[in-house]
Amino acid sequence: MAGTSVDTKSSRSGTTGARPAVSGVGAWGRALLGGAVMAVALGAGNALGERLARALGADGWARQLLPAVLVSVVAVGGVRALRSAGRWAGGRRLGAGPPAAAVRAFLGGLAVTVSCAGLVLGAGTAAGWVRWSGLDPAALGAFLTGNALVAVLLEALPEETTLRGQAWAALRDRFGGVVSALGTTVVFLLVPAASTVVQAGTARVVGGDPPPVGPTPAGQDPSAYLVLLAVFGLTLVAARTVPCRAPLWAAIGTHLAFLSVNRVVFEGRERAAGWSASVAPAHAAVLELGYLVLTAAVFVGTRWLSGRMRGRAARRSVARTRIPTSTARSAAPSGSSA
Repeated sequence: MAGTSVDTKSSRSGTTGARPAVSGVGAWGRALLGGAVMAVALGAGNALGERLARALGADGWARQLLPAVLVSVVAVGGVRALRSAGRWAGGRRLGAGPPAAAVRAFLGGLAVTVSCAGLVLGAGTAAGWVRWSGLDPAALGAFLTGNALVAVLLEALPEETTLRGQAWAALRDRFGGVVSALGTTVVFLLVPAASTVVQAGTARVVGGDPPPVGPTPAGQDPSAYLVLLAVFGLTLVAARTVPCRAPLWAAIGTHLAFLSVNRVVFEGRERAAGWSASVAPAHAAVLELGYLVLTAAVFVGTRWLSGRMRGRAARRSVARTRIPTSTARSAAPSGSSA
């Protein structure tokens, strides 16, 4: 897997033992550098990939795949370069884990998110908020396959590696979980605007059409988009901190599930996905935020429950090894003091 090579020795805790002392400024600098790598990868990869696709006459999924591959190469390669430089590596691993653990974590993140989306959308359907189109299984299967490949390479893998990987690890070297979660999400919110600047500049250099520069994609309401992005970012952090050997891949699975569900349910007609829903904008916002919050709650609850179980196991282990005072006295030699 492309992301596994970034870090194949993650422990369950995601650390490498004692961490070096890190200043707050240094931690924020490494976190922002992770965001900068993602912004450059997204902006340059999209501009160069679009230009290359035109030159090759690529169309359909191939036209989308070329920028996606470039984005992942630049983002994952950039983080690998940072981690190879000792001063940027920090003491905390990215959480990519070994291949078998990565597959399990990826499928787990995917399953939790899709299940939570199904529950919330089912409730919305029962309430009359959602009306479904007819289902075309062949078209839906083809769409999900092509979308998964592009979405992982264009968004899920590079964003999780740079943000919930590099940025999160950098902040966690210095700060607690809450500050690190909020800080990583702030960096996440800065990436779209920065990437539009990079994309516009790169497009001008290679002779392409520069996109508009702004904090959100064209046509999106800035306030609603940033609120959704913030909740999504916090959900991804919750997935990244789930107790397993490859938590970064749990976040990647969650990311892919979110993109797939939204593109089928809310954009399925425009994307010819083979299935779609008709939902009022206000109801769509509630449903999106609702299933993200439920997903985050499941991950946080899993982490809490795992911590409780580990604590109980540790206490039982201590109790088993503790020798009662009466037993110790009876076992002591005659005439000696226990």
